[in-house]
Amino acid sequence: MTTKVEAPEFRLDFVKWLVIAALIALAVFGNSYFSDKPVIVRVIGVIVLGAAAVGVALYTAKGHAFLGLVKAARIELRKVVWPTKPEANQTTLLVLGVVAVASLILALIDSILGWITSQVIQ
Repeated sequence: MTTKVEAPEFRLDFVKWLVIAALIALAVFGNSYFSDKPVIVRVIGVIVLGAAAVGVALYTAKGHAFLGLVKAARIELRKVVWPTKPEANQTTLLVLGVVAVASLILALIDSILGWITSQVIQ
C-alpha cells in the first residue's frame, strides 16, 4: 500500500511577488502620504499591509519552504533536553570562572609585553 503525496503547485509565483512588492510599496507610500495623520493610524496601516504581504508570501514556493523549515525546527526543538536549574547555574559559574581566569592570564601577558616594550624603547 503506497500512498503518494502530491507536492503543492505554486502557480503564478511571479505575480504573487509583484503583489507583495506592491503591498510593501503601498505601505511605504501611505505612511509618507498620510504623514499628517496620527502615528498610531499609520502604524496600524503599515502592520495590516505588512501582514497581508506576509500572507501572500506564505502561498509562494519560498513561503511554503519556510513553513516547512519552521515545522522542522519546532520538531527538533521538542527533542532538546533542557538543563535543570542547578545544571544551568553550575554551568554559568563554570563559564564565569573560566572567563575570569582567561582575563587574568591575558592581563598578565599584556603587562609583561608592555614591560618588555618599555624596556626596549628606553
